[in-house]
Amino acid sequence: MTAVGRRAPLRTLDRARTALVVIDVQEAFAKAVERFEQVAAQTEILVRGARTLGLPVVVTEQYPRGLGDTIPQVRDALGEVERLPKTVFSAARADGFDLAGRDQALVCGIETHVCVNQTVHDLLAGGVEVHVAIDAVSSRTAANRELGLRKMEESGAILTSVETALFELLGAAGTDEFKTIQKLVM
Repeated sequence: MTAVGRRAPLRTLDRARTALVVIDVQEAFAKAVERFEQVAAQTEILVRGARTLGLPVVVTEQYPRGLGDTIPQVRDALGEVERLPKTVFSAARADGFDLAGRDQALVCGIETHVCVNQTVHDLLAGGVEVHVAIDAVSSRTAANRELGLRKMEESGAILTSVETALFELLGAAGTDEFKTIQKLVM
């Protein structure tokens, strides 16, 4: 046993416990949501990183018939990962939502104060430790984004960034996974 023990410290992502949750990064939001291109790019990095690390990935689409598909760059990164259609705001209430037995969720997506917020609160209520990648979430307005982040953090969610999360999940350098993740974030 090392000085820090075998289990990851509290409030740190652990690859054996974590699932990635991608919420509604869809075509219709591209023109309406602030910083959409950044959110899209960071979400793509998270998806590619999660797949490199073998994490379960859960993806939702809010009313895809009206709001369109997940944007192409994220859809391409997902490969064969199933996208769950939903009309409820909380992804955790969507048919087929499953964290594959994981008790940590790394969350990203659209909109911070609506679907992301409600998902995070449902996950927290279910005993899941939730980490929100703040550089991979947004809303139509900065005020709503900030409100959503504040509310989630005050309720117990842990705010993180894409790069912080991926390096926590890696835990060490010197592997092929590290080289892949390093190329994604650099």
